[in-house]
Order: sequence, then structure tokens, then C-alpha cells
Amino acid sequence: MRYLLGVLISAVLLSCTNPKKEIADDNVADTESISNVVFSLDGTELPKTVYSEKQHARLDSNLAAAKDDFEKEQTEMNYIWLGRRTAYMSRYNEAIAIFSEGINEYPNSYKLYRHRGHRYISTRKFDEAIADFVKAAELMPKDTFEIEPDGIPNKLNQPLSSTQFNVWYHLALAYYLKGDYGSAVEAYQKCMETSVNDDLLVATSDWLYMTLIRMGKEKEAAALLTNITEELKIIENDSYLKRLLMYKGELTPDDVLDVEGSTDYDLAIATQGYGVGNYYLAKGDTVKAKEIFSDVLAGKHWSAFGYIAAEADMMKMK
Repeated sequence: MRYLLGVLISAVLLSCTNPKKEIADDNVADTESISNVVFSLDGTELPKTVYSEKQHARLDSNLAAAKDDFEKEQTEMNYIWLGRRTAYMSRYNEAIAIFSEGINEYPNSYKLYRHRGHRYISTRKFDEAIADFVKAAELMPKDTFEIEPDGIPNKLNQPLSSTQFNVWYHLALAYYLKGDYGSAVEAYQKCMETSVNDDLLVATSDWLYMTLIRMGKEKEAAALLTNITEELKIIENDSYLKRLLMYKGELTPDDVLDVEGSTDYDLAIATQGYGVGNYYLAKGDTVKAKEIFSDVLAGKHWSAFGYIAAEADMMKMK
């Protein structure tokens, strides 16, 4: 099976400063030899993700199918799906290596750059993520939206986002996590142009609102809430809608934090908890913000954006 360049794997394993290094070589190796250890922003080793037997069986079956397709033909899309299915099992360093080899084979693939950038965020490599998303933005078509298939379908099995949306959304997030709020606003404004349904609108509006608040631009932030109502047709981003309604004063922080009925408590608290913690932080209540961020960081979903953002904010407050 044509997997990864031997020297690429060595680079991923041995170098945290230059994980994207690519040198042509005929040696190949299996990605499973790559360490998938990920460290938090303060250098703490993050725990191994534990899946239920049912979850593991489903993820493993999907990955096996992606491997079979890849063995038959090493196309751009087969690189993408092999990397995505590997990442869904929390094997993020393996996924990055797969996307990197794909980029070596398909250097103009903005889709491979988009997906590798996402997993650089998962592994807290924000500069590398920004570089990938900037490259993807340069390469991708600007006059069309290409619907991106979901690896984990929503309840309607209806993909909602485009590659163009995901490039701008994740680029803006990477800037936000670094604390470069000016660049984040510019990217979120680009993202807003691609937010063509209510789910995308609330996701982009929420992060843009928080970014503007961080910059002290309360009037611009408030203007984003004008068209946010309970009547929006939301399929999967209800957490973002709740956060926005909280900013409008139509929900209380306790309403948003009430996630006891969620099918995945840790994931819900990572998303909704981060919004509430940020709400208190914006009001200058760092004690309450730290309390809620600590609740987020006590959860298991350390690749969730809310978790990473809480981690970044806790580091800034130190």
C-alpha cells in the first residue's frame, strides 16, 4: 500500500517546528507507526480518546473502506477521505501526514490544504494552519461554492457547507485562537459571504461577534444580532443560535449552560460553555470565565473548537 514517504514520517515524529517538511524519496511506511500524541497549549499530553464499542466499530469500518479505495487508486479524493477517516479516530498526526503526502502528489489541491489546516488546529499548530488556509484560499475557485460532503452526516444527512466556507471559517478561527483579531475579522467577513443558509449564518455570526467584542467594537457586534431570531431554520448549529440569543438578552447564561439533556454532555459543554465563558470574560468577570472554561477543559473532547478556544483563553489569562 502506497502510504507515506519515510522521511515525512520522521519529520512528523521528530520535529514539532516543521511538521510539513516534504522530501522526495522512494521509501514508504505505514502511517500507523506515527505517534498520535497531541499536547495542549501548556505542554500537557492530552488523553487518548476512548470510543464506545459501537462508535469504534463504525469508525474502523469507514476507515477500512477508505484504505481499500486508496489501495486501488491514489486519487486526490482518496487521499482526502483516507485522511479524514483517520482523523475521525483522533489519529490527527497520521491524518496530517496523509494530507501532506497528498499535497506532495497534488500540489494545487486546495481541498487537501483545507483538511490539513483543520488538523493543524486540532493539534494546536496555529501558524501551520493559517499557512495552509491562506494557500487554500489562493488556489480555490472564488466564483462558485462547492458543497463539501460530510464525514459525519447531520440528522437530515444534508451537507450544509462548501469548501469555500470551510476555508474562510477555519482560517478565521486559527487567527482568533492566536489572538490576531483583526485578521480574524477580515476572514470572518469573507466567510459571511459564503454563509448561504441559517446554520452557516449563526456559526459565522457567533465567532465574528466574539471577535468584534474582543476588539471593543460593540456597535458592530450588536449589528450582527439584528437578523438573529428563534425562527431561523437550524439543522445542526443550535448551540451557536443559543449563544447569539444570549448575547441579545433573550436567553440567560444558565439557559445556555443547561446541557443535561444532551446526548453528548462533554461536547455540548465545550461548545455552549465556551460561549458563556467568553460572555463573562467580555464583561470583565474573569473569575466566572475561568470557572466555566475549567468546566470545558474537564471534558473529553479536546479537539472541539470550544475546548481549544477555552485552552487558549486560559493561557492568555495566565
